[in-house]
Amino acid sequence: MSALKLPIEKRAEVGKNAIKELRKNSIIPAVIYGKGEENLHVKVELSEFLKVNRAAGISAVFDLDLEGETIPVIIKDVQRHPVKDQILHIDFQKLNMHEKVRLTVPITLLNRDNIKLQPSVLIQLLDQIEIECLPAHIPSSAQVDVQDMDFSTPITVKDLDIASDENITVLRDLEDVVCTLSQPAAPAEGEEEETDIPEATEASESQME
Repeated sequence: MSALKLPIEKRAEVGKNAIKELRKNSIIPAVIYGKGEENLHVKVELSEFLKVNRAAGISAVFDLDLEGETIPVIIKDVQRHPVKDQILHIDFQKLNMHEKVRLTVPITLLNRDNIKLQPSVLIQLLDQIEIECLPAHIPSSAQVDVQDMDFSTPITVKDLDIASDENITVLRDLEDVVCTLSQPAAPAEGEEEETDIPEATEASESQME
């Protein structure tokens, strides 16, 4: 059981107008789906969801409180308005705590602002990775420290902390590159020698005469 709990209610509202009215009142339509179970349509207050989402992140397990019933879930998808960034719909995946689940977790590069080799340019090629594990072992992110990176050795999937965790199966080639460090591009030939001296105007030329 998670320390985080999100209160929800069953949703009878259907149809475009009814859903629109829910959102107008800061209530978000959602669905809970589980393996071999019928989808359950629910609704949640936006403020309550944002509070739990900030604490749980995109991959942590937390509990839904549905009229006294506790349902362990992860957030599978959050649909947003393409322009307003407004949350339109939420998909929750119900978990069996004794059954492995596949999900995607973000990759976090630790100390990316404290890289010792300077000047340098850090390029992140992977920002998330798919894994499989029991719900109790789901990490908030896959992490790797990049402070001591050099120009010749990229960080690969096998360098992530989850790669050495026996409770987690990484569903990606361990040799895939996560990030690289390179030297800044050298200025074009003659670029440094150029100065911003403005050309003399006709007026200034006549004054000089």
